[in-house]
Amino acid sequence: MNAPKIFETGVVDVEFGSNVRIVNPVNLYGCTIGADVFVGPFVEIQRDVKIGRGTKVQSHSFICELVEIGEDCFIGHGVMFINDLFSNGGPAGGDKAMWKETRIGNKVSIGSNATILPVTICDNVVIGAGSVVTKNILMPGIYAGNPATKIRET
Repeated sequence: MNAPKIFETGVVDVEFGSNVRIVNPVNLYGCTIGADVFVGPFVEIQRDVKIGRGTKVQSHSFICELVEIGEDCFIGHGVMFINDLFSNGGPAGGDKAMWKETRIGNKVSIGSNATILPVTICDNVVIGAGSVVTKNILMPGIYAGNPATKIRET
């Protein structure tokens, strides 16, 4: 019988601001976490991600490479960020040249189980739980649905 190759979760090569709180288990590597950030359990934050000061990332969220999140944001439970749009009909197979960036502004709240494709979201936006953000959001407001659309002003 062949033995599996087992990888351990942990915190490796992370730049932290002051007063960061983390609830294990987490998998954080090669990222930058600003001051006063909270990271809940079962969260993965990948290489080159930047999380701004005062942001809270709740449990079971996945933040992939090429994501930048601003200050004082809330990332709900189970939020998934995507950087590969399968533009060739399937996964990029590790070809980072095919991946796209996501930029989240300041004071953005993303509800539980939302999926965020590679987009830009401006400051002062609320994304409803379970929403799928497929296009840039350039005006503050409350957005929900699949695909997410503006449902009202904040």
